[in-house]
Amino acid sequence: MSEGYWIALVGIFFAGVAISTQAPINARLGISLGDSMAAALISFGVGFLLLLIVVVLRDALPKVDALRGVPWWAWGGGVLGAYYVWVAVYSVPKLGVLTLTAALILGQIVGSIALDAFGAFGLPVREIAWPRLLAAIMVAGGVLLSTQG
Repeated sequence: MSEGYWIALVGIFFAGVAISTQAPINARLGISLGDSMAAALISFGVGFLLLLIVVVLRDALPKVDALRGVPWWAWGGGVLGAYYVWVAVYSVPKLGVLTLTAALILGQIVGSIALDAFGAFGLPVREIAWPRLLAAIMVAGGVLLSTQG
């Protein structure tokens, strides 16, 4: 395993905890405001301000030349993040945190299998293997189980 593997694994675990916590917090904001889109905007605005402060304090603002070299599709990450936050704000009161998270993970696994298979966005190609498909099927079962009771 590469250097920093366990730090990355623990860090992403806690990011998962943060995502599952973010959804009901943002949902409550949406309920208070009466609009899920406004809640998503505020959530992103607060995140933007925090990141702006950190980047400015680190003196890490990108140079214009660096921005010009970014592939067109790389600008879409914020759109995808905004979509996730808005859908989570809308969905968590209807699905609950567990079902939302299970369905989110299933979507991530299915999407990841496809991205790996095509080597999307410059990633190395990874074959679709039975263990990966089995993981998706098992998580799909978890989604179904999470809707019961």
